Amino acid sequence: MYFVANWKMFGDLKTLNSLDNVIKFCKNNKKLKSKIIYCPPNTLIRPLSRRLKKTKLEVGAQNCHESDNYGAYTGSVNAKMLKSVGAKYIILGHSENRQLGETDKLINSKIKSATKAGLKIIFCIGETLKEKRNKKTKQVLAKQINNGLQSIRNKSKIILAYEPVWSIGTGLIPKSEDLIKSVSFIKDKFGKKCPKILYGGSVNSNNIDQLKDINILDGFLIGGASQSSKKFIDIIKKTFN
Repeated sequence: MYFVANWKMFGDLKTLNSLDNVIKFCKNNKKLKSKIIYCPPNTLIRPLSRRLKKTKLEVGAQNCHESDNYGAYTGSVNAKMLKSVGAKYIILGHSENRQLGETDKLINSKIKSATKAGLKIIFCIGETLKEKRNKKTKQVLAKQINNGLQSIRNKSKIILAYEPVWSIGTGLIPKSEDLIKSVSFIKDKFGKKCPKILYGGSVNSNNIDQLKDINILDGFLIGGASQSSKKFIDIIKKTFN
């Protein structure tokens, strides 16, 4: 089971002290079959990767510029630069970035660039509340997958994160039957070479009991709750209880 902590715009060097609790938890629970990935802001990737060096926890980034090379892109960081400071994974296509103007075409360019740099991709897809109400969920997911992964040869190595936009930060999660339908639809699109599929969107220790029963999921992309080591550990514990 994957547990990906998306810290978003949060944290400083002192915040990293909270990871000691998660490291200790993992050492004391070696039998739990889990892969834990922290995706902090770019400012914390290097110190975080150093802190986790002798652990099984891994580090990812939250986004990147699409260019493979250095260039006149003030304020931007590309995948190669992120890899050089310790990132092994990267979140791309997150709805918060899509809402700021990222298109499927741009996300596709970023996926290609990040793959070339040797990063493992966590590719976010999901529908808005309006699209859900208009029964366009499958149509939206198919478009995001087809366009976002265009010309990507080994799609099975991509980790997909299904994040309904209306669920992120709202405390709402899909009904179990709706979530099963959406994840099954995604799986059917890939056939036998289906990538890992995570669920993201208001995942917390209260709703994880409902989410963990959906056994076609391979893990969770966790936002706000991952910023607290106690809440994050509670989610992991409850997943395996």
